[in-house]
Amino acid sequence: MLKKSLLALAVSSIGLMSLPALADSYVIDTKGAHASINFAVKHLGYSWLTGRFDNFSGEFTYDPAKPEASTISVTIDTTSVNSNHAERDKHLRGSDFLNVEKFPKATFVSKQIKVDPDDKDEFDIIGDLTLNGVTKTIVIEVDKVGEGKDPWGGYRVGFEGETHINMRDFNIKMDLGPASQMVKLELHVEGIKK
Repeated sequence: MLKKSLLALAVSSIGLMSLPALADSYVIDTKGAHASINFAVKHLGYSWLTGRFDNFSGEFTYDPAKPEASTISVTIDTTSVNSNHAERDKHLRGSDFLNVEKFPKATFVSKQIKVDPDDKDEFDIIGDLTLNGVTKTIVIEVDKVGEGKDPWGGYRVGFEGETHINMRDFNIKMDLGPASQMVKLELHVEGIKK
């Protein structure tokens, strides 16, 4: 009986050892302001208008040995749009642009990660962006910045990403000409391991 119990324990231990390690879970460090969501759009084709969203939150999973299994979800408070100009921000919050009274939140949820075959620290995140009540699949090009222990006993990992979206795809009505239709989004994400 004892031999059978020991054998069963040994078999179950081997089975557990062969299971793949689970990806670590991280929360995006917005409290410490170590993350940002920035945008840039050409103003009439003559110059760049830049800004950011001050309030957002998110989580992701990440395993450096298997980045293709990673996931991310982010929620953006669109009322927090900030282009460093109060009157313009009021217009951006209105029905011509973000329509925040009706849609005060935007979200991004990943669906797939495609890793660069030559560099596991570079990958594309494919996912659904919901903005102004419209959901579209977008691709974010991502580079890993680094990871390691922090001075407070935690563990962090950071990434930077970039994508472009067409305002018309998200039912944004304001038309400032062809040069102003594409918006560049720049993302800086630092996560703290849970």
